[in-house]
Amino acid sequence: MRYLIMAAALLAIACNPVRERTDTSNYQVIGEKCYVLRQQPMQDSAVKIAKDSIVQFLEGKGFAAKFIEKDSLMFRRANGLQVEIVLPAVQNAWESNAIIVFDPQKNPFFVNLHKGTSQVRQYVTGQ
Repeated sequence: MRYLIMAAALLAIACNPVRERTDTSNYQVIGEKCYVLRQQPMQDSAVKIAKDSIVQFLEGKGFAAKFIEKDSLMFRRANGLQVEIVLPAVQNAWESNAIIVFDPQKNPFFVNLHKGTSQVRQYVTGQ
Protein backbone atom coordinates (compact mmCIF):
# COMPACT_ATOMS: atom_id res chain seq x y z
CA MET A 1 0.00 0.00 0.00
CA ARG A 2 2.75 2.44 0.88
CA TYR A 3 4.38 1.82 -2.52
CA LEU A 4 1.14 2.80 -4.18
CA ILE A 5 1.00 6.03 -2.17
CA MET A 6 4.64 6.84 -2.96
CA ALA A 7 4.05 6.15 -6.67
CA ALA A 8 0.99 8.42 -6.67
CA ALA A 9 2.96 11.19 -4.93
CA LEU A 10 5.84 10.92 -7.42
CA LEU A 11 3.39 10.97 -10.32
CA ALA A 12 1.71 14.10 -8.94
CA ILE A 13 5.07 15.84 -8.64
CA ALA A 14 6.20 14.76 -12.11
CA CYS A 15 2.94 15.89 -13.76
CA ASN A 16 2.84 19.25 -12.02
CA PRO A 17 2.30 21.80 -14.83
CA VAL A 18 3.52 24.65 -12.64
CA ARG A 19 7.23 23.94 -12.26
CA GLU A 20 9.71 26.25 -10.69
CA ARG A 21 11.86 27.96 -13.27
CA THR A 22 15.55 28.51 -12.78
CA ASP A 23 16.64 32.07 -12.00
CA THR A 24 17.84 33.22 -15.42
CA SER A 25 19.43 36.52 -14.43
CA ASN A 26 22.93 35.04 -14.86
CA TYR A 27 22.10 33.24 -18.11
CA GLN A 28 21.63 34.21 -21.71
CA VAL A 29 18.33 32.45 -22.46
CA ILE A 30 17.89 30.98 -25.93
CA GLY A 31 14.61 29.47 -27.06
CA GLU A 32 14.53 29.93 -30.80
CA LYS A 33 16.06 28.05 -33.72
CA CYS A 34 19.56 29.54 -34.06
CA TYR A 35 23.28 29.01 -33.92
CA VAL A 36 25.40 30.69 -31.27
CA LEU A 37 28.81 32.29 -31.89
CA ARG A 38 31.31 34.33 -29.90
CA GLN A 39 31.30 38.03 -30.80
CA GLN A 40 35.03 38.55 -31.33
CA PRO A 41 36.73 35.23 -32.08
CA MET A 42 40.46 34.82 -32.62
CA GLN A 43 41.36 34.95 -36.30
CA ASP A 44 42.88 31.98 -38.12
CA SER A 45 42.44 31.32 -41.84
CA ALA A 46 41.90 27.54 -41.55
CA VAL A 47 39.35 28.01 -38.80
CA LYS A 48 37.58 30.76 -40.74
CA ILE A 49 37.14 28.54 -43.81
CA ALA A 50 35.66 25.70 -41.72
CA LYS A 51 33.42 28.07 -39.77
CA ASP A 52 32.18 29.94 -42.85
CA SER A 53 31.07 26.73 -44.60
CA ILE A 54 29.09 25.62 -41.55
CA VAL A 55 27.55 29.08 -41.06
CA GLN A 56 26.52 29.20 -44.72
CA PHE A 57 24.90 25.76 -44.43
CA LEU A 58 23.01 26.73 -41.25
CA GLU A 59 21.72 29.98 -42.70
CA GLY A 60 20.51 28.06 -45.75
CA LYS A 61 18.50 25.82 -43.40
CA GLY A 62 16.83 28.77 -41.64
CA PHE A 63 19.00 29.08 -38.54
CA ALA A 64 19.66 32.65 -37.39
CA ALA A 65 22.94 33.86 -35.87
CA LYS A 66 23.00 34.80 -32.18
CA PHE A 67 26.07 36.08 -30.38
CA ILE A 68 27.17 35.00 -26.92
CA GLU A 69 26.66 37.81 -24.42
CA LYS A 70 27.28 35.78 -21.22
CA ASP A 71 29.39 32.69 -20.54
CA SER A 72 26.34 30.94 -19.10
CA LEU A 73 23.73 29.87 -21.61
CA MET A 74 20.32 28.35 -21.02
CA PHE A 75 18.60 26.63 -23.92
CA ARG A 76 14.83 26.21 -23.53
CA ARG A 77 13.37 23.36 -25.51
CA ALA A 78 9.81 23.36 -26.88
CA ASN A 79 8.79 20.65 -24.38
CA GLY A 80 9.79 22.85 -21.41
CA LEU A 81 13.12 21.21 -20.64
CA GLN A 82 16.06 23.53 -20.02
CA VAL A 83 19.69 22.80 -20.85
CA GLU A 84 22.25 24.90 -19.00
CA ILE A 85 25.74 25.32 -20.43
CA VAL A 86 28.65 27.23 -18.91
CA LEU A 87 31.33 27.95 -21.49
CA PRO A 88 34.97 27.60 -20.43
CA ALA A 89 37.56 30.28 -21.10
CA VAL A 90 38.89 30.25 -24.66
CA GLN A 91 42.28 28.57 -25.13
CA ASN A 92 42.82 28.79 -28.90
CA ALA A 93 41.32 29.95 -32.22
CA TRP A 94 39.32 26.75 -32.70
CA GLU A 95 37.59 27.18 -29.32
CA SER A 96 36.96 30.89 -29.86
CA ASN A 97 35.16 30.10 -33.12
CA ALA A 98 32.95 27.44 -31.55
CA ILE A 99 29.41 27.11 -32.85
CA ILE A 100 26.46 25.77 -30.87
CA VAL A 101 23.41 24.89 -32.96
CA PHE A 102 20.00 24.82 -31.32
CA ASP A 103 16.63 23.62 -32.52
CA PRO A 104 13.91 23.93 -29.81
CA GLN A 105 12.77 20.39 -30.65
CA LYS A 106 16.25 18.99 -29.81
CA ASN A 107 19.16 19.43 -27.43
CA PRO A 108 21.89 21.98 -28.27
CA PHE A 109 24.63 20.64 -30.54
CA PHE A 110 28.31 21.62 -30.24
CA VAL A 111 29.80 21.71 -33.73
CA ASN A 112 33.24 20.21 -34.25
CA LEU A 113 34.76 22.56 -36.84
CA HIS A 114 37.21 19.84 -37.89
CA LYS A 115 34.37 17.62 -39.19
CA GLY A 116 32.67 20.01 -41.61
CA THR A 117 28.99 20.21 -42.45
CA SER A 118 28.16 16.46 -42.39
CA GLN A 119 27.64 16.45 -38.61
CA VAL A 120 25.42 19.54 -38.81
CA ARG A 121 23.45 17.98 -41.67
CA GLN A 122 22.72 14.98 -39.41
CA TYR A 123 21.55 17.26 -36.58
CA VAL A 124 19.31 19.35 -38.84
CA THR A 125 17.71 16.44 -40.69
CA GLY A 126 17.48 14.20 -37.62
CA GLN A 127 19.14 11.21 -39.27
